[in-house]
Amino acid sequence: MDQHSPNRLPITAIILAGGRATRMGGMDKGLVELAGRPMIAHVLAALAPQVDRVLVNANRNLDRYAAFGWPVVPDEDTGFLGPLAGLAAGLRAASTPLVLTAPCDCPLLAPDLVARLYSALEQGHADIAVPFDGERLQPVFALVKRELLHSLEAYLGGGDRKIDRWFAQHRLAQADFSDRLETFVNVNDPEERAALEARLSTGAESR
Repeated sequence: MDQHSPNRLPITAIILAGGRATRMGGMDKGLVELAGRPMIAHVLAALAPQVDRVLVNANRNLDRYAAFGWPVVPDEDTGFLGPLAGLAAGLRAASTPLVLTAPCDCPLLAPDLVARLYSALEQGHADIAVPFDGERLQPVFALVKRELLHSLEAYLGGGDRKIDRWFAQHRLAQADFSDRLETFVNVNDPEERAALEARLSTGAESR
């Protein structure tokens, strides 16, 4: 699905929906209903207008994810190896020089998420850009050069899974998101889902 627009950057976004979601009782988090829509629908609505192309990284319910209208790419290894495995799947499938990752359980994404990360990457002459929320990095949101695929495959092939260790091998830029903390509100369990649903129903979230 090509949706070229002057407002979209030439970037492929990959939504990470490939985890086990053990704290959600094993339910597929991207398909959990939130305010009347599957969680991934909220993420797609926020992210698709910012990029040229979207991919969904999923390891189960592939047909249900495909019904949202974007290509679905599973991990190459079926052992649920975490977000770096999803990034690797996205890097393999992308045709753009840059790939952005975002999790399926953060439905309040900033409308300028991609633009801020792109600006940080360019200004820092970096290979990877990640948000900094004022206290810590948010590494599951990452803008990565596609040329790093071989490095990532070698890292995963060596049995490593930690994002920060792989990031440390490359030039990293930080984008200030201390004014956009809602972007990193995620839903890990039924209690967090209920709390966010109540917040959305009252319009309490700020964008």
